[in-house]
Amino acid sequence: MACYCVVQHNEEMDEDEARRRFEAARVGRLATVTPNRMPHLVPVVFALVDDFLYTAVDDKPKTTVALQRLANIDATGRASLLVDEYTEDWSTLWWVRVDGSAQVLTADSSERGRTARRRGRPGQVGVALEALTRKYPQHVSRPPIGPVIALCVTRWQWWEAVPEVSSAE
Repeated sequence: MACYCVVQHNEEMDEDEARRRFEAARVGRLATVTPNRMPHLVPVVFALVDDFLYTAVDDKPKTTVALQRLANIDATGRASLLVDEYTEDWSTLWWVRVDGSAQVLTADSSERGRTARRRGRPGQVGVALEALTRKYPQHVSRPPIGPVIALCVTRWQWWEAVPEVSSAE
């Protein structure tokens, strides 16, 4: 399934550099909207495979298994993920955000291999878990146990600070 990408940017960072920084980031902020139109943000680990961003519910303790992010995606079919670099030197700040259509996929481990039970391609859950395990060694011994969020990237947007040029007097 191919995703159509619209790119928005400033002149300081090009598309290749935005994607490189995005892929290298260790954590992002997943943004969704509740059915009541309230913003909802959570930090997540993620992996990018072609034009799909994947994140999965891991086995860290949670207050509930009925996570708001999953309900939001089921209700709206949309999500965004933001990665950024913050330092006290504001001339080095940058951020990259992807927006797109999203779906929640679940795996049925009782069958040989993993297959998606919700919307999506069969095998997409396996692709997601393999990519997440490659990026995060913690997942080798503690693989994600819950659903996978698949975000088909439809827009890249980024910004980078413009260092001030000092004028010689």
